[in-house]
Amino acid sequence: MRSTASELNWSGTVTYTAEQVLRPGSIDEAAEVVARSPRVHGLGTRHSFNDSADAPGVLLDLTAIPTDLVVDPDQRTATLGAGTRYGVVAPDLDRAGFALHNMGSLPHISVGGAVATGTHGSGTTLGSLTTAVRSLELLGPDGSLRTVDRTDPAFPGTALHLGLFGIVTRVTLDLEPTYRMRQDSYGPFPWSTFTDHVAAVHAAGYSVCAYTVFGDEISEALVKSRVPDGADDTAVPDDLFGAPRLPGSPGDGHHTARDGSVGPWWDRLPHFPIESVPSHGSEVQSEHFVPLRHAAAALDALRGLADRIQPHLHVCELRTMAADDLWLSPTQGEDVLCIAFTWQKHPEAVAALLPDLEARLAPFDGRPHWGKMSSLDGDAIAELYPRVADVRELIARADPDRTFASAFGERVLRA
Repeated sequence: MRSTASELNWSGTVTYTAEQVLRPGSIDEAAEVVARSPRVHGLGTRHSFNDSADAPGVLLDLTAIPTDLVVDPDQRTATLGAGTRYGVVAPDLDRAGFALHNMGSLPHISVGGAVATGTHGSGTTLGSLTTAVRSLELLGPDGSLRTVDRTDPAFPGTALHLGLFGIVTRVTLDLEPTYRMRQDSYGPFPWSTFTDHVAAVHAAGYSVCAYTVFGDEISEALVKSRVPDGADDTAVPDDLFGAPRLPGSPGDGHHTARDGSVGPWWDRLPHFPIESVPSHGSEVQSEHFVPLRHAAAALDALRGLADRIQPHLHVCELRTMAADDLWLSPTQGEDVLCIAFTWQKHPEAVAALLPDLEARLAPFDGRPHWGKMSSLDGDAIAELYPRVADVRELIARADPDRTFASAFGERVLRA
């Protein structure tokens, strides 16, 4: 079992404060660490841009635990190691005749980390990656295993867990029959055209995302369309609210194919190909979720900060996500627009800007992504999440001695 200290997140902007980082090669090894450690916390592929994955004591890097993929065709589920990356397992699911309902733009994130933070793909009818979870296997404070599944009334409070209920070792996900997709690019859209039709643009495909730098236009919308079962292709329009369909480009080492060619779901849902890692961490990110009914007003409010946003911005990606009933979900109760900023690697400048950016989103109940930069404290979070007190109670029951506590949990959830 490898032991290291003073490790960094993927972007190199968060230094973990744990005394050591251990990388067990099996669940038994992980259980031994948990049983002997007064403070321990799970760690995935380190794609969080804040300290949500950090904690005092020991961090358990779960990425070396074998995937041990088990597909149940009758139940339509896949069970796998929590440290497994989506890009590793997705082709295997496809070969078995199955698919996930969605994937994040980056397929190199771990299943366990994505589930823990409510990470998502895009699609107004599609829930976050956490909504696909059928059950979680966790190590409790004494190192023993337990399983939490949808039959448990507390499951909606546990599925999106921020690592505060235990060390998640295996995850069972819903599957559906495999499918194929195409990806087409449209643009540009004048700003007012897009904001007048933001919900309709995002309903134009199975999964849709759009890009802007808060100037006079939305530069591009990527429309990902499912091909009907048994068909070779599916028809797409030549324009979208006046924005023409662009020639697009075939896939390469930097992005998946966006030229209208048909391919497997796992190579069209993400923006980046599974065989290469983009960006090399040369960025920081923040993201907020506002009710879709407030999308236009929220975007206009942020555009008022364009002169301060643009010097630090790579691009802002606009996505949608369907409502769910998870207690800590940014989509709890209502469909949302996801406003995701990929910033240049200027963490201090972004941190200084965020209070004003979040103040612009406050009238629209802007909820931050749990794994990205935010200035909101526990009082603000409690106002945004009506079930926070219930989550605290669940955590206290599952972990009375606070073995899995983190500074992030204490600061943001008061848990």
